[in-house]
Amino acid sequence: MKEDVDLSICIVTWNSENDIAECLSSIEHAKKNLNIEVFVADNASSDNTAKIVSTSFPEIILIQNSKNYGFAKANNQAIRRSSGRYVLLLNPDTRVRKCTFKDAIDYMEVRSKIGIVGCAISNLDGSRQYSVRKFPSLTSQILILCKLHNFFPSLPPLKKYFALDFDYAKEQSVDQVMGAFMLIRRKCLEQVGLLDEKFWIWFEDVDYCKRAINLNWKVMYTPKFEIAHNQSQSFAKLWAVQEQRVFNKSLLYYIRKHRGNLSYRVLLIFVPISIILSTIVGIFEPKTSKIKVQ
Repeated sequence: MKEDVDLSICIVTWNSENDIAECLSSIEHAKKNLNIEVFVADNASSDNTAKIVSTSFPEIILIQNSKNYGFAKANNQAIRRSSGRYVLLLNPDTRVRKCTFKDAIDYMEVRSKIGIVGCAISNLDGSRQYSVRKFPSLTSQILILCKLHNFFPSLPPLKKYFALDFDYAKEQSVDQVMGAFMLIRRKCLEQVGLLDEKFWIWFEDVDYCKRAINLNWKVMYTPKFEIAHNQSQSFAKLWAVQEQRVFNKSLLYYIRKHRGNLSYRVLLIFVPISIILSTIVGIFEPKTSKIKVQ
């Protein structure tokens, strides 16, 4: 590891031409006096994403994949080549503030027990984005598979999972932070390892926070620094039923990995219900609907 690199930023793109230039420009304006390296792992975009990066930002280390490897594997490609004391997983549809990186590193430097930190996230219109959740419970995920979170979000298992009473003005220890901005200490990364590539999209960030906490690292949320996030713009558009199948696969793997075979088998019962409901939704939803973060 090169000791002179303060921060390695890993960005995964897939047809992100509408966002990547603004994201990289915001990074450039936020570098301050920090030594920062930036990786963009492009998952075979069919638009001009890779061209924009290579021509407008030649200092960026561009990894061009021949197929879409998903979020975890593409991030791991960048992480393996990174050398910073801190590694930041950053979505291409984010905009960092001028002091985001300096404030984030200053925060971590005096808090050695924190392995992962997430920050305040706002929508592009300035409104708050909910970026903290509890770890998934079996009950909360059954309700989500049955789409009941759309109608009864205040049911106790859902309210707890979505952390609807979370105080975003207060710094506190949390279960998980959103992978749109996940700052990881190098020592934590070395102990926890890479992202689990069995997740293509969804739950890879949850899994990583879970693994870090299992190794006695703290995962923290702090409002001391902030980014903007154009949520749900990072991945390609799918039919509702295709989206549901991808979500189900990641959810089932997470539950089996962290909650055991019994919970996995119970959840399997509700998978056909989720497919039927998403098929119904797909009839009334245009093909251009974006992947949603559950």
